[in-house]
Amino acid sequence: MGKAKKTRKFAEVKRVISRRDALASAAASSNPRNPNSVTSVTARRTAAHLASRKGASSGLGAGAEAGAGGDVRRVASTPASMFFRHNTALGPPYQIIVDTNFINFSIRNKLDIVQAAMDCLCAQVTICVPEPVIAELEKLGQKYRLALRTAKDPRFERLPAVTKGNYADDDIVERVTQHRCYIVATCDRELRRRMRKIVGVPIMYIKSHRFSIERLPEATLGNAPAM
Repeated sequence: MGKAKKTRKFAEVKRVISRRDALASAAASSNPRNPNSVTSVTARRTAAHLASRKGASSGLGAGAEAGAGGDVRRVASTPASMFFRHNTALGPPYQIIVDTNFINFSIRNKLDIVQAAMDCLCAQVTICVPEPVIAELEKLGQKYRLALRTAKDPRFERLPAVTKGNYADDDIVERVTQHRCYIVATCDRELRRRMRKIVGVPIMYIKSHRFSIERLPEATLGNAPAM
């Protein structure tokens, strides 16, 4: 007897539809429960547009925007003293806030803070020392007793803490964010990175054994190096 040949039954083979199939994509787009469908995307855009119009009419103004999910995002208002990136509130006598390491590095480089700042800006200055900076120097002990004595100089102005219990860096950032009439003097890279995010606040630091400043165009006319 010959060997029986087994014929494949094509009717029983399952048909797998690719995801890129035109029929599958058309069915998905017409399904209202699909979040990526055209109907769902249009509905979300319409809801976001209505929410933004409602927020504008309720007094939120340009300081609020509606996201894709309908969440309201509040944007900080720009101070009246700012003209684009130029801060009109800055002028002689300049108020300079110093932090802990700036006082310490000034002593290491044998620089008088008041005189070096006046040479940099070619103007009268007022050195301001926040209370958290004094507290931080007191906690550092005998090693920084000279920096503590310098911070308590009667020529310097003492600033009370904005929020009680804050660290020195956080207190400086909070104060400058509220009142942009100060120059921040620091040698801390992390604090300088945070200050660069605040528009209109100049930063003073020590470079080549002298004070240097950035983001203050008027200072380039004096002894400050052009940035």
